[in-house]
Amino acid sequence: MPVVKSLDDLKRIREEALQKRQIKTSPGHTQIVVGMGTPGIAAGARETIKAILDYIENNKLENIVVRQTGNIGRDSYEPIVQVIVGDAETVTYGKVTPEAASEIMEKHVKGGSVVRAYIIPA
Repeated sequence: MPVVKSLDDLKRIREEALQKRQIKTSPGHTQIVVGMGTPGIAAGARETIKAILDYIENNKLENIVVRQTGNIGRDSYEPIVQVIVGDAETVTYGKVTPEAASEIMEKHVKGGSVVRAYIIPA
């Protein structure tokens, strides 16, 4: 947590927070959230997130934030990956192996088409 020593510090922190929020919701900006709770890790989430990060690096993709979260709550579908593009609705994928992660990155994140084969039913 940043240290606030003056009103100017508080204003600066507020501006930085607003800029980060604007970036996350701007069109073309993508967030990828990987469930890294105990069930996810046991199901192979470490390999899944590594495949996602490798794909981003190998394809020199930009404006993508990869985050880890705890248990997403659908243990039988682990590893779970959520993809959020701009202000579009979150797409939640289940049983995402490293191979499936590469396909999701190629078709959804890079190509813009949701990969229906891995979507978790509502």
